[in-house]
Amino acid sequence: MLAIAQIVISLVLIVLILIQERSSGLSGLFGGGGGGSSYETRRGLEKFIFWGTLIAAFLFGVLAILNLVLKS
Repeated sequence: MLAIAQIVISLVLIVLILIQERSSGLSGLFGGGGGGSSYETRRGLEKFIFWGTLIAAFLFGVLAILNLVLKS
């Protein structure tokens, strides 16, 4: 059961990482132009994706540690 949860979280994490675009924000995913600034504030869906990525990474780490502890 724990291994299945880890696989699901890893797939969610992969998808969240792939839909992020570093330079031009979420609008670049749909063909929008990138701004000239190097820093932009995350808003709306972009902020949700960012925090979702952090939470998924944390959960993946916790599940990996639990998987190691419980198997030994």
